[in-house]
Amino acid sequence: MKRIGLLSDTHGYLDSKIKSYFADIDEIWHAGDIGSMEVLDELSAFKTTRAVWGNIDNHEIRQETKEFLRFKIENVDVLITHIGGRPEKYSKTAYDELMKNGAPKLFVCGHSHITLVQMDKRFNMLWMNPGACGFKGFHSVKTILRFSISDDRIHDLEVIELGKRV
Repeated sequence: MKRIGLLSDTHGYLDSKIKSYFADIDEIWHAGDIGSMEVLDELSAFKTTRAVWGNIDNHEIRQETKEFLRFKIENVDVLITHIGGRPEKYSKTAYDELMKNGAPKLFVCGHSHITLVQMDKRFNMLWMNPGACGFKGFHSVKTILRFSISDDRIHDLEVIELGKRV
């Protein structure tokens, strides 16, 4: 079993509460708009971190990350990108990636600042967006996700509210 902490859209700010919520996880996944190398370095020093770059990320972050990150953990095929769209209306690049390499079991994206977890029946995959946990954007509450993966099951999903975006 692996415990995962999922976040996105930090925009250069790492809420101090995140480390307490992610204390017992195995990996952190960042779905882009990291905002600074300091955030990526701090997360990586804390836990194993997998990250993709987002539209606000500079060349330094883009050298350390990818636009699409695909991997297998336990028996779950995972695809992470920043601008993914939403179920039934994917961004062109995400849709092209799904058509080219097939649908994973778990698709993760950020960008919208809207927390949403939904099964996409068309691709038979679970779609996750953790919302945003930084201060920039239109979201009113900072959110992250925490969940477990055992064999081919994704379970024990929690939406965690860190507080208001002030």
